[in-house]
Amino acid sequence: MSSENSRIDKVGKMIKGSVTLKLVTITILMLLLLIPASMVKSIIQEREMLNAQVTQEVSSKWANDQRINGPILTIPVVYEYEKSEEETFTTVKYWHLLPENLIINGEVIPEKLKRGLYEVVVYKSQIEVGGNFKVASQPDPTNLKEIQYDKAFLTIGISDLRGVKNRIKMNWAGSELEVDPGSKLDDLIPSGITIRLPDIKEQIENKPDFNFQLDLQGSKNLSFIPVGSNTDVAISSPWTSPSFNGNFLPKERNIDDKGFDASWTVLQLNRNYPQTWMGKGNGVEMNASAFGVDFILPMDDYQKSYRSAKYAALTISLTFLIFFLVEIMNKRRIHPFQYALVGLALCLFYVLLVSISEHSNFNFAYGISTFAIVLMISLYSISVFKKLKLSLVVFTVLAAVYGFLFVTLQLADYALVMGSIGLSLILAITMYFTRNINWYQLSIESE
Repeated sequence: MSSENSRIDKVGKMIKGSVTLKLVTITILMLLLLIPASMVKSIIQEREMLNAQVTQEVSSKWANDQRINGPILTIPVVYEYEKSEEETFTTVKYWHLLPENLIINGEVIPEKLKRGLYEVVVYKSQIEVGGNFKVASQPDPTNLKEIQYDKAFLTIGISDLRGVKNRIKMNWAGSELEVDPGSKLDDLIPSGITIRLPDIKEQIENKPDFNFQLDLQGSKNLSFIPVGSNTDVAISSPWTSPSFNGNFLPKERNIDDKGFDASWTVLQLNRNYPQTWMGKGNGVEMNASAFGVDFILPMDDYQKSYRSAKYAALTISLTFLIFFLVEIMNKRRIHPFQYALVGLALCLFYVLLVSISEHSNFNFAYGISTFAIVLMISLYSISVFKKLKLSLVVFTVLAAVYGFLFVTLQLADYALVMGSIGLSLILAITMYFTRNINWYQLSIESE
């Protein structure tokens, strides 16, 4: 009986001292800890979705993204066709003309609105629009009966009319004209204003000019459609983190801590629709040519938190590696439950990061979360390792890991190269310190 017990004791000691079994156990623990890590990602995504809902709600009450299109000059043209020898019928087609020159100058003043924990970027703007029209061609003369110059009208697209804050005064060839809400060109401009023109038969040959001012508010984005044969747009703003988007980037831009100035020049040849046409069409092509600027917050805290959570597996792996190397090199046995507690503490870091960053800025939240978790694990390691020197090593390495992760998050464009270099250095250091270990003869025995 005693011999059987001794055999069982030997087997038990072999299992306890097996490095391979310990590595398998640690690997299983790491995989299990990825479950709470993925739950943390779900929490971040949920909070981010709530932030997007709040942004949409605030924007819908203030005014949504604004897109300015036009003005488009539209002239009704009457064609007469023979139905039979004694009967004819007429039809009205619309002749659309775009400006020869379009000049837009705007100043945009963004501001942040808060709803609970969340911030939404909105803006107020003063935009001056001017230019002139030139008739380079005439409608198809076949069956042409009449060009109704006295029924011509201008249409200006404004994507959210709730953002118009003052009366719009349209100056056409030196005359001030009334502006009516709504668009008669649903296929081209679904939302906008209409200006009825006087008889322009005499004016149209003399390149009539126009100008008007928009006091417009909106949120997140301001964009323009280059309807001019030559379109020049200049925008200035005190916002320091613009994102230029659309089909054209600025010809010139200047961004500093006082704001930005940007200017675009777009030619007719740069876009895929003509300067004049008859009937419907070109709405899709016009919208596709839009360009402008997004007024965004510098990298969203939720995006940073989510990106940091992607490194959870790496952080857990490196921390477990430190504990494992201490265990085998110092003959200090560590129980799997102790590994699990350390891993849960590492997962808790991301919950702290998200919750604190909602009430402060990301950098402060990262610092507090790092200090709390690194200190917690280091103090716990004192009772595990029984040596203060080893705990200081754990503290230093964890601080370095979180510091490296912080730098990687700040340098979004260089995250991949930073990560690859960092992993290479970690692997090299690990190989160096384990180069003399005989893994086949290694066992873990308590001192």
